[in-house]
Amino acid sequence: QVQLVESGGGLVQAGGSLRLSCEASGRTLNVYSMGWFRQAPGKEREFVACINWNGATTSYAESVKGRFTISRENAKNTAYLQMISLKPEDTAVYYCAKSRLYGNMIYRATGDYDYWGQGTQVTVSS
Repeated sequence: QVQLVESGGGLVQAGGSLRLSCEASGRTLNVYSMGWFRQAPGKEREFVACINWNGATTSYAESVKGRFTISRENAKNTAYLQMISLKPEDTAVYYCAKSRLYGNMIYRATGDYDYWGQGTQVTVSS
């Protein structure tokens, strides 16, 4: 079993920054890709960013490209999402997830992930 716990969410004004963390326990994640997704009220969960096992490859949704940065520290079994220049439309519950398969691939679909955290709320006020 894998447990993922997100932290770092909160209320911030537009233009502000937050850094989300996703700490894993129960299994080492250093051979898996990790992803961040978000879900706003009344909307489907959407892809935000993903990173491969060693951090060499990343991918971002167009809406966050240039503002969000995904990273990981395998020694700490932790993934991060640095968010700057936040906008009200970034308001959502943010989830981290572990990929089903290990290897060098990165994944943008929710179905490619098998373990999810409980989510952390990010609210951006205008």
